[in-house]
Amino acid sequence: MEQTQQKPQFPSEEVTLPSKGLLYPEGSPLRRGIIEMKYMTAREEDILTNQNYISNGTVIDKLLQSLILTPIDYKDLLIGDKNAVLVASRILGYGAEYSFKLNHPKTGETETVTVDLTEADDKVIDESKMINGKNEFEYTLPTSKANLSFKLLTQEDEKKIDAELKGLKKINKKASPELTTRLKHVILSVNGDYEKKTIREFVDNKLLARDARALRTYISSIQPDIDLEFNIEFEDGHIQENVTIPINASFFWPDVEL
Repeated sequence: MEQTQQKPQFPSEEVTLPSKGLLYPEGSPLRRGIIEMKYMTAREEDILTNQNYISNGTVIDKLLQSLILTPIDYKDLLIGDKNAVLVASRILGYGAEYSFKLNHPKTGETETVTVDLTEADDKVIDESKMINGKNEFEYTLPTSKANLSFKLLTQEDEKKIDAELKGLKKINKKASPELTTRLKHVILSVNGDYEKKTIREFVDNKLLARDARALRTYISSIQPDIDLEFNIEFEDGHIQENVTIPINASFFWPDVEL
């Protein structure tokens, strides 16, 4: 089991998870809705600049496993909670101000803009839709009226999806089945049928595009997460709304060569 467990040797902070721990089972350390993280050190900078980690896409995961002090199973983290931990890691490591390059929507010129990460709030979630300790939700598709149950993706799910997509790419380099692949992992049952074969057949042959979009929109509306959209003001005073801050190695260290 892949765990992150260390003895605190550096200053640490407690980070509140957007899910508040509600979707984790009783007995899980994540159930508290709080995890302890240490401040970033030079050791973590080694991780951030490790070209092998960057090239194989594991640099963020390696970083978080090094920073998290609470003895959790990292793969169990919901993606929204992981995003919040990433932002906290950046603040603890390099401060709240984050500068990045953005093209002006009118002039096309590239400018360096800065945001304050402490202004990134958790999304407001409707706790009434959650069953304590259970990562499962229900939704009726608006057009076909099929009744689905689904879950919110975890770090383990993301790894499985990435591996599956890489395998499909090897078979057909032109294939881009990301949406359907993700839905096959998100959906738990169709009209009460939990068989994987039924779910695959439904997604591939019966799921209408308008229903798929409606499902994705609903999932986004209830998923605990941190809101990384900012309104950006350029030098000429023009404001671009709802700019999503990208999270990669350069989020922590802008000088990292990707």
